[in-house]
Amino acid sequence: MIKSNEENNEETQKRISRDYVEKILARVLLVLYLVLLIWLVLFKLQFNILSVFNYNHRSLNLNPFNAPLKTNGRINFGEMIDNVIIFIPFGLFFSVNFKKARFLPKLAIIFGFSIVCELIQYIFAIGATDILDVITNTLGGFLGLELYNLLNKFVNNKKLDRVIIFVGILLLLILIYYRVHVLRLRY
Repeated sequence: MIKSNEENNEETQKRISRDYVEKILARVLLVLYLVLLIWLVLFKLQFNILSVFNYNHRSLNLNPFNAPLKTNGRINFGEMIDNVIIFIPFGLFFSVNFKKARFLPKLAIIFGFSIVCELIQYIFAIGATDILDVITNTLGGFLGLELYNLLNKFVNNKKLDRVIIFVGILLLLILIYYRVHVLRLRY
């Protein structure tokens, strides 16, 4: 059965509308992720952001193998792994939103974002500024970019984007639920 022009136009309009909604969702998800990332990195998931500024701890570590990483003489690999994992979505969401951008500029933006976060921590004395955080954050973003490129070889681009958007929204909702209901902190 041959479809009429009107049916083809209607299908095209639905596809364009669906693609537009997916693009908006992907952008909103990237922005929400960045806001949550800033909230996590700079404000340690505190609702009372001003309390973070009472922290008044300023340190700068430019040696990735320096003592602040060590607890009881052992390297804190858990914090390093957390930093990598937290930045993997940055690479994924960035790839979904900016397909035409090349790999190195995307990685440079992730690196720059991490540097800016660490500098803000130092300037406002709201945490320890550590070069290892920059390295592990950038590694996480790198892994996210590479994971997207690898999966894109096996999965259709649009399907991959839909899965990343769906999983991203699901994880965002879980994080919000967890922060609000499980980590009930009184201020």
